[in-house]
Amino acid sequence: MERDELADWLRLALTPGIGDVAARKLLAAFGLPGNVFAQTPATLRDVATAAQATALHSPPDGLDAQVALTWQWLQTTDPDGTTRRLVTLGDAGYPAALLETADPPLMLYLLGAPAFDLTQLERSLAIVGSRNPTPQGESNARAFARALVEAGISVVSGLALGVDGAAHQGALDALQHADAADPRLATVAVVGTGLDRVYPARHRALAHRISAHGLIVSEFALGTPPLNQNFPKRNRIISGLTRGTLVVEAALQSGSLITARMAVEQGREVFAIPGSIHSPQSRGCHALIRQGAKLVESVQDVLEELPFDAAAAPSRDSAAADAAPMQAEATTLLRAIGFDPVGLDALCARTGHPAATLQVLLLELELEGRLARLPGGLFQRMAAE
Repeated sequence: MERDELADWLRLALTPGIGDVAARKLLAAFGLPGNVFAQTPATLRDVATAAQATALHSPPDGLDAQVALTWQWLQTTDPDGTTRRLVTLGDAGYPAALLETADPPLMLYLLGAPAFDLTQLERSLAIVGSRNPTPQGESNARAFARALVEAGISVVSGLALGVDGAAHQGALDALQHADAADPRLATVAVVGTGLDRVYPARHRALAHRISAHGLIVSEFALGTPPLNQNFPKRNRIISGLTRGTLVVEAALQSGSLITARMAVEQGREVFAIPGSIHSPQSRGCHALIRQGAKLVESVQDVLEELPFDAAAAPSRDSAAADAAPMQAEATTLLRAIGFDPVGLDALCARTGHPAATLQVLLLELELEGRLARLPGGLFQRMAAE
C-alpha cells in the first residue's frame, strides 16, 4: 500500500460521523476511498446524510499525524522478523470469514509471525471465558487450546486476563520447539487497542510470544487506548474469524456471552464446557447449553462437530494425559475431593483421616499441580494436563 492510499483509508476511517456501515455504503457506491473524496457533496448525499457529506470534504483533525505514525509503524523492521501489515476491505488478502459477517471492519492492523498466512484462519476456533476463572477453568482453557493446535487448528482469543490468556498460552505450548520460521499460526489475539499498545500490561511478554508464533489483530488506529466500549465491539471479530466459539467459563453477565451471541448471529457454532452447579462462573455456560450450545467434555467433541478438512484429532485427551501415578492415599483423597471446592473439615468427615494427615497429602497434591488452594480455606481438584 502506497502512502497516499493509506492516507485515503485513514481519512475515511477517522472522519467524524462515518462509521463502518456508512463507509461500506460509500465504498460500494464509489469504489476506493480516493474516489469517495472526489465526489461532490450533492453526489455524496445520494448515499450519505448531509452531515456526513459535509464531513467527508474536510480532512479530520490529526489526520497527517496519524498517517505519519501508521506509515512509520508499517515500515519498521522488528529484530525478530515480525511482520506488520494493514489490510482493508479492498484487499484480496482480507480474511474471507470476516467478509461473510454483517459488520466486517473497514481495516485490520496485523502484527505477527514472519510471512503469516491469513488463509490458515479457515481452520480456527475461538476460546473465550471469564477474566477471573477458577483454577479448573484456567487449566481447561490451556489444555483445550494446546490440543486444538496439535490438531492443526489455530486458537483465537482476546488477550484478556483469565481464560483468554490461558488459551493463548496453551496454544503456544503446542509449539514449544517451533522456531521463527514455523508456518503455523498457533494463536490469534484480537485486541481492543491500537497495536502499538499492550493491554493488559502484564500480558506484554505473552503478546511478544504471540507475535512471534501467531498474530495480533486490531481494527483500531494506532494510539487507541483501552476504552471500555471497544472490547465488546472487537468480540465480533473474535467470533467472525473462526468456525466456532468455545466458552470455557462465564458468569451470566460475562462479555463472553456477547461473543457467543455474535457467533450465533454470524452462523458459527457455539460450544460450552459445563462446570459445577455451585460455581457462578459456570452459569453462563449452562445457560448457553440450555439455549442449544453443544456441551463439550473433550476436544474430540469439537472436532466431530466442525467441518475442518482432514482435521487430525489429538492422539490423546490432552486434558487428562500424562497423569502421574499417585500414591494410594493421594488417589483416595482426590476421589473424596471430587470436582467442587471443599474445605478441610468436610474432607476429614469424608475420609476419616485426621487434619494433620490430610494437610500433608493436600500439600503434596498441590505441589504436583493436581490441586488448587482457593480463598476461604477451600481446595479444588485440577484435571491433569
